[in-house]
Amino acid sequence: MNVLSVSGIGKTYVRYRNEFQRVLSWFGASTSSAHGTEVIRDVSFEVRAGEALGIIGTNGAGKSTLLKIISGTLKQSKGQAITRGRVAAILELGMGFNPDLTGAENVFHSAGLAGFSREEIESKISEIEAFAEIGDYFWQPVRTYSSGMQARVAFAVATAWRPDILIVDEVLSVGDAYFQHKSFAKIRELGKAGTSLLIVSHDRNAIQSICDRVLLLDKGGIAKEGPPEEVFDFYNALISQKENGVIEIKKTGSNKVKTVSGTGEATVESIILTGENGEATDCVGVGENVKLRIQVKVHRPVESLVLGYGIKDRLGQVIFGTNTWHTKQRITNAEAGEAYVFHISFPANFGVGSYSVHTALVDQDTHLTSNYEWQDFALVFEVVNIDKAHFSGCSWNEPNIAIEKLPA
Repeated sequence: MNVLSVSGIGKTYVRYRNEFQRVLSWFGASTSSAHGTEVIRDVSFEVRAGEALGIIGTNGAGKSTLLKIISGTLKQSKGQAITRGRVAAILELGMGFNPDLTGAENVFHSAGLAGFSREEIESKISEIEAFAEIGDYFWQPVRTYSSGMQARVAFAVATAWRPDILIVDEVLSVGDAYFQHKSFAKIRELGKAGTSLLIVSHDRNAIQSICDRVLLLDKGGIAKEGPPEEVFDFYNALISQKENGVIEIKKTGSNKVKTVSGTGEATVESIILTGENGEATDCVGVGENVKLRIQVKVHRPVESLVLGYGIKDRLGQVIFGTNTWHTKQRITNAEAGEAYVFHISFPANFGVGSYSVHTALVDQDTHLTSNYEWQDFALVFEVVNIDKAHFSGCSWNEPNIAIEKLPA
């Protein structure tokens, strides 16, 4: 069953030449000389009960505007958003909080507006105070709070009662690392209990670990929708795309979506993984010494050429990554027709599972200045445990355990 149906949502902010023109618009009079800025255009999607949807995009893409429309704090210009069940939203910092009231008084105010009785709120106030962990400040005016303290109270009251839909904007990013971990643990708990989640965050790992699906907004519209890793790869290519750049999407043999983007001054011609015996392989043992052989061809002259690579787990989270800018091995004044082979040796100290390698050919320490080529899923390989003691996790870090018996 769908708990949220968004159909053809659009939002345009209209700028009137004067107040008289604004008043006329209330009565349906023509305001042809008014100017409008469209921030959301024809957005449609659905969210099933218990599903977690991540919403990503650059600043100004329309993410926060969309969440405000869904939560009912902003009216759309066209389309409709139908929700089923109770919606809890954590949007702009301090939204709905009165700075002259204490944290506790704001809890009563916010929860009361959400439809809870005083008795229901009183039964939860101690739990909310304990979750927020701001000490005596809970009984002080909100104007004395830091941004992180406001976020703690806002999150605590929004999640005190399990909502059918929980909407979370970037507000959690202002909190400290401890509370961020605590908040995402609570979000996961609510998701397992059946709450549908809409999360806006620039934290790729958080989105990929929580969300079943991701929606990418670009210039107010949906640019892509699908599995988290696939959408993030496309987003990564989109933000680095230059005027003459291209983005190519194709299926791999493992039915993954491979995204290749860049301006084409240099490209990766081949990438091979070899084991300890020096032979090409797609399956290595835990801790085995392996080597990546990456051959690069220069097609047009570049003043600076840097190779970057990253190794991602099956969820698309980067286990390790670096580039030759950081290792101080940048190639300067590369000419068209030149070819280079990069030999990268390392121990496969990874947990058992499937991994992929992405490559980047750039000019500096990031692909945001010049992106000659970026390849996701350039190589896929498996790690198996052949001769190590059983362990769990994504990293093999062999311990030396000593046990000492103390005298009685």
